[in-house]
Amino acid sequence: MNIVLYEPEMPANTGNIGRTCVATNTKLHLIEPLGFKLSEKHLVRAGLDYWDKLDVTVYSDYQDFLKKNPGAKIYMATTKGEHVYTDIPYDPDAYIMFGPESRGIPEEILVENRENCIRIPMWGDIRSLNLSNSVAIVLYEALRQNGFEQMTMEGHLHHLHWKE
Repeated sequence: MNIVLYEPEMPANTGNIGRTCVATNTKLHLIEPLGFKLSEKHLVRAGLDYWDKLDVTVYSDYQDFLKKNPGAKIYMATTKGEHVYTDIPYDPDAYIMFGPESRGIPEEILVENRENCIRIPMWGDIRSLNLSNSVAIVLYEALRQNGFEQMTMEGHLHHLHWKE
């Protein structure tokens, strides 16, 4: 699975998303310009000690991303999408793109990818959800559809045992 952040602006969100990607064995793609430096303390703090385990690639711009990922099936998460994210069948190598926190994916890109635009339903006049929450919601649906392949499905207590 692949998460693509188009021009992310907030280091804490990207750090949280990086941690989610490590926990799910998902590759993270960052499209510049970024609103922060990858060494920024808020990014590292949000990613805790997971950032060094992250499979991350940075691209100079959207065209560079497309050139280096030919044939990628890209779903674009946007409040403007006509399809609910749960109605889409995700392949194990799907790319799910999210736009910058303040403005989302540019409409010039969206209109070229209408059938692949997905949305998370929301109630009322709420403009959008937090970016890291949105990534987690859509990513876990894609992982669920693929049977949570090779993920740990059972937890264990540290000090006690479950009662029989």
